[in-house]
Amino acid sequence: MFQNEKIIEIKTCKQCNSSFEITDRDLEFYEKVSPIFWWKKYLISPPTLCPDCRQQRRLCFINVGNLYKSWNIVSPYSPDKLYNVVSQKNWFSLKIDWKDFGIDFDFNKSFFTQFNELQKIAPRWDRISENCENCEWSLNIANSKNCYLVKSSIWCENCYYSSELRWENYYLLDCYKINNWNIWYEVISSNSFSNIFWSEKVENCNYWIFLYECENCNYCIWCVWLKNKKYFVLNKEVSKNEYENIYNKIFINKIFKNDLLNRFNILKNSYPRLSLKLLNNQDCIWDEIYNSKNIFNWFFVNNSSDCKFIDSCSECNFCCDSSQPDFVEKCYELSSTYKIYNSSFCFNTLDANNCYYCETCWYIENCFWCVWLNRAKYCILNKQYSKEEYETLVPKIIEHMISTWEWWEFFPSSISPFWYNETIAQEYFPISRDKALPYLYNWSTYEPPFPKVDKIIPANKLPEDITQIPDDILNRAIECEITKKPFRIIKQELEFYRKHNLPIPKRHPDQRHLDRMSLRNPRKLFARICDKCGKDIKTTYSPKRPEIVYCEECYNKEVY
Repeated sequence: MFQNEKIIEIKTCKQCNSSFEITDRDLEFYEKVSPIFWWKKYLISPPTLCPDCRQQRRLCFINVGNLYKSWNIVSPYSPDKLYNVVSQKNWFSLKIDWKDFGIDFDFNKSFFTQFNELQKIAPRWDRISENCENCEWSLNIANSKNCYLVKSSIWCENCYYSSELRWENYYLLDCYKINNWNIWYEVISSNSFSNIFWSEKVENCNYWIFLYECENCNYCIWCVWLKNKKYFVLNKEVSKNEYENIYNKIFINKIFKNDLLNRFNILKNSYPRLSLKLLNNQDCIWDEIYNSKNIFNWFFVNNSSDCKFIDSCSECNFCCDSSQPDFVEKCYELSSTYKIYNSSFCFNTLDANNCYYCETCWYIENCFWCVWLNRAKYCILNKQYSKEEYETLVPKIIEHMISTWEWWEFFPSSISPFWYNETIAQEYFPISRDKALPYLYNWSTYEPPFPKVDKIIPANKLPEDITQIPDDILNRAIECEITKKPFRIIKQELEFYRKHNLPIPKRHPDQRHLDRMSLRNPRKLFARICDKCGKDIKTTYSPKRPEIVYCEECYNKEVY
């Protein structure tokens, strides 16, 4: 809570039974974003769920990791879901108008029941993909070419099994949160330059393997917290010949590689970690916040101001309770949105003003309860109304929603177009099927058809040396060493491994993604003391973890 906030009420979350605070500034925010119809303001009520449960509910509506093929259409909707899925190509050729599927509001039914009915009949695109070539098996991708199983990315070429790539990425494989890279493998949260393998949180480096938190380094292996260095191994300077010998040996000698990996992990834990990453901010609390002002909770916030309980966002102002919003202002309870103003309770929506309870709509204004609508205004449940009809009917529907206890709550997870274990909610709030069902989270049991292959090879039977992998591996499936699920190797992927002398992966792409996600710190702050000066600090590193954690002042003295 900010220092100048006053607690007005302590509430109990109706889902997890934890206590959470409602402050005077919360109430002020709800009042300012509440809509007005016929000179009457319909106030947003304080939430009934705690911040974590609200975030969990929003994340239930974001699926960027699962794709299915049915009737020659690749989409994030499994074939057992009753949705009207059409390809983008067919939609444009047939000139489908989503308003043709509009329905009248029935005051004898609950709103969410009717909205769910509209979800099932309104045509929805197979995938959101714009200006792409040969990216059939990628999702939420734009301006890209020759990508396979790439999600939430833009300006990519020849990239595979990766997510959240931004701006001119070439030849990346198994990467996450990357900007401006060329030839990367198993890299996380990094920026710029090329030829990087198995690394995390690096900036402006070339030709390195297994680096952590390094900047402006070239030709380095197994190094931590180095800056402006060249030819280093395990943080010690070596000659060019020594570097090349070690580099080549890593790719052909598994015992040597594992020994260095163990020494590298010991080295990582011997260096301090910064308690919280905050850069160029004013009055900001929590982690991974940059160039922002007056931000309270949560993570991965850039160039934003006056926001609370937001995550993975940029250019947000006066917003609360939103996940993956970009360029939004005066909004509440959004999930995966872009360019939204004065709107609330929307997900997967772009360029909307004065809209409420909308799913996957583009360029809309003054719309309520619409699904997959494009370039429209004054619509309710996808049905067109005049401005006067709209402004007369909306207050009546709001009053009905208030009577059914549906007003000013985000969509229930039960009407998400994706089931819980298909969404990123499972990444941040992992639960089992038995735990999901009592909370009305749907759970997918759909299993894609078994791949048609000549043979299935257990992962432990694969040679470490890529030169011993035959061409016919492309006709076989590999049994994941963790999940036992079979997976295929594609031709471009095999060429990448051979070119860079990399071994064939032994884990399913889904498991490799989970492995990358497991390297992130939890979205939770812990009370801890600085391991250098003993000052009380807040950090995402639990006191039970082995890392050395410093406050910002001690960290800067030690590292810089």
